[in-house]
Order: sequence, then structure tokens, then C-alpha cells
Amino acid sequence: MAANIRILGFGFSLRAGSYSRIVMESAKSLLPPGAELELFDIGGIPPFNQDLDSDQPQSVKDFKAKIRGADALLIITPEYNYSIPGYLKNAMDWATRPPSDNSFDGKPTALMSSSNGMHGGSRAQYHMRQVFLFINVRAVTKPEVFLATVQDKIKDGVFVDEKGRDVIRRLLSNLVKLASEGKEK
Repeated sequence: MAANIRILGFGFSLRAGSYSRIVMESAKSLLPPGAELELFDIGGIPPFNQDLDSDQPQSVKDFKAKIRGADALLIITPEYNYSIPGYLKNAMDWATRPPSDNSFDGKPTALMSSSNGMHGGSRAQYHMRQVFLFINVRAVTKPEVFLATVQDKIKDGVFVDEKGRDVIRRLLSNLVKLASEGKEK
């Protein structure tokens, strides 16, 4: 199915021991054959400043280059105060600036969310889907991956919940299929 599909993953919490980062790392073992997942840490991207559109910081240039070099994107968002974490939105704002240089434009993108609460980051994910509309990604809409009480589903640094792993596996399969269709054109 997949033929050398490069997926860039980012988003996870910035803290050491981040549950969402553990889920993203665990996703590497759930990829279809021929796909690979590289993680990018957005923690070093400075606060967005439109005055720097024509002279972006190196960390922003690196992030945009990784996005452009990938065949697809996998984003995991934790939920902070019922929404997207500021650092994730900030990185995405930089990567779409200036408007004529939107590195997300047309990129096959899948989304997961996680939370130590009962809603699995659903509110953050719905806000992220609104952002997806404006930045013009080709979003994978099914299955939706909401990982509730994620802290109870991690053992020895690995996401072990079989139902969760199965739904992530299906999401990745759909992402790779969408990215493969784009490569065939």
C-alpha cells in the first residue's frame, strides 16, 4: 500500500514525560509498511511576530522545510483550557506565514488528541479542525482519535491500550492512503 511515505509528526506537550509524545512515539510501531514517521519538536519556535515574515527565525525555517519535505502530517494535540495549546497554534501560525508561503497548503494531515480527562482532548481537536479549514490541509476525518484518561493507558513509556492502538493504526492507514494518492498524480 505505502511506498516510501514520509510522515512528519508534531504537537505533543512540551513537558518531559508528555503523554501525547509517548502516544506519538508509539505510533511509529503502528505504521503501514513503507511509511515512516519523523517527530519534530516545536518547543524552540519563538512567539509569532508578523514583523519577521520576511526574515523568519531559523527554527521556523526548519519547521517549514520539514513540513514541505513530508508527504503527510500527523498532529497530536493535548487539550489546555478546552482548546489548542498556545505553542502548537503558534508554530502553525508561523508555518503559514506569510500567506503566500503556507507550508500546510494541500498537505494530507491526520489529527489525534489526548487528555488525562474523560473527553480525550475532543474540544481541542474540534478547534484544530477549524484551523485546518483556513490553512487548507487535506484532512483525514475518520476515524477520530480521542484518547481519554491517557495516563492510564501508558506502561513503561509505551501506549499500550489495544483499542486506542487499533484506531491509531486505522487513522495512519487512511493518512498513508491519502498521501499515496497525492504522490500518484
